[in-house]
Amino acid sequence: MTTAPPRLVPLLDQFDFACERLLRRLAGPVMDSGDGGDTRVEPLTDEEYFWEPVPGCWTVRRRSDGPGPRAESLAGGGPWGRDAAPYPHPWPPPVTTLAWRLSHLTEMLSLRADHTTGSRSATREKHPVSGDAAGAIAALKTAVADWRQALVSADDTALDTVGYCTYPYGSDAEEPFLDIVWWVNQEVLHHGAEIALLRDLHWADPRT
Repeated sequence: MTTAPPRLVPLLDQFDFACERLLRRLAGPVMDSGDGGDTRVEPLTDEEYFWEPVPGCWTVRRRSDGPGPRAESLAGGGPWGRDAAPYPHPWPPPVTTLAWRLSHLTEMLSLRADHTTGSRSATREKHPVSGDAAGAIAALKTAVADWRQALVSADDTALDTVGYCTYPYGSDAEEPFLDIVWWVNQEVLHHGAEIALLRDLHWADPRT
């Protein structure tokens, strides 16, 4: 059994906690209420997955429908894609749906895992985008497990190696792997909080 380097352990524990809390928030049947108790939660539905809290949201769309407002393309592979635009991105940034946020987070985890311990060839253009809530949750679970496996395979030398992860859509080639681990945790916490807030807003919206 491989033992994680001591300085990786707190980041790994944080990643595990954040991912478990997010997945429970999405799939239920209970979630961490924040005060030590459990709160019942219904699984994410397709209607909620595509819910647009304001007009003009970026979301996940059928490729045949083309990109949405202020988007120039649909990222990903397969029949579904995620609204996207090259730098500089539109300003102010478009509000994004649960579908968009889950796709973005899943892609980031999956591709970084591949560019750390996998084929190091995965691209956004080929990464599948889920067209339904259940598929998106399943894809996120797989991506979480893949990235976690990449983490536990890293030894102290790997943590200090610049460019150990070759993910081509960030600063990975210029950063020690430990810094990338920290950054990915921040992304999970950041987008997890956004997803949780969107679920709260959907539940509170009298139109839904």
